[in-house]
Amino acid sequence: MNPVQWQHLAGLAPYAETLTAMEARAAAIAAGEASEAIWLLEHPPLYTAGTSAKPEDLTDPDRFPVFSAGRGGQYTYHGPGQRVAYTMLDLNQRGRDVRQFVCALENWVIATLAEFNVKGERRAGRVGVWVVRPDLPTNPDGSPREDKIAAIGVKLRRWVSFHGISINVEPDLSHFSGIVPCGITDHGVTSLVDLGLPVTMADLDAALISCFPRAFNQLRA
Repeated sequence: MNPVQWQHLAGLAPYAETLTAMEARAAAIAAGEASEAIWLLEHPPLYTAGTSAKPEDLTDPDRFPVFSAGRGGQYTYHGPGQRVAYTMLDLNQRGRDVRQFVCALENWVIATLAEFNVKGERRAGRVGVWVVRPDLPTNPDGSPREDKIAAIGVKLRRWVSFHGISINVEPDLSHFSGIVPCGITDHGVTSLVDLGLPVTMADLDAALISCFPRAFNQLRA
């Protein structure tokens, strides 16, 4: 298997053009004309709707541009200070197991967060990666507060993945208030900086790159 090609997209990548380019790269991978790729980027402030998005979960439709993403999931926010990693991998070479692939994405995020001593966790019935907030008041039922720090949404075409993950480094968290993120109303969102960690985008990228092999190298056809 050829090495994965990592690419940083400079500036704030326009959503529609980036989506078109990503779909073209995924098609080239499926055709055997290009290597697997991961693009690291930031978008300008915008909302995207997955295939399960509910209209009522877009609570402020005039706040930012809204795009139909074609990926799984519901509404999410992208913007400056959030690292998006578009992950174009060939599951023909990594095992045609969607559940295993999503688990590898989650493991990748959790391992990356652990590099900064942040314990990311899965939650049944809630997509993404979550952190417990003992520093905040408990929920009305006495359970600890939990906030989402990373989102996951993928699409497969000819067993090549595209879209991927997003991790909140230092976005404007108030921008999430124009949607019900991923359809979940009783939990909040956080970021590495919100947790009191002075992590830069370069720090996170280094962790993403170093943690990728242990999450994905075991995926083989």
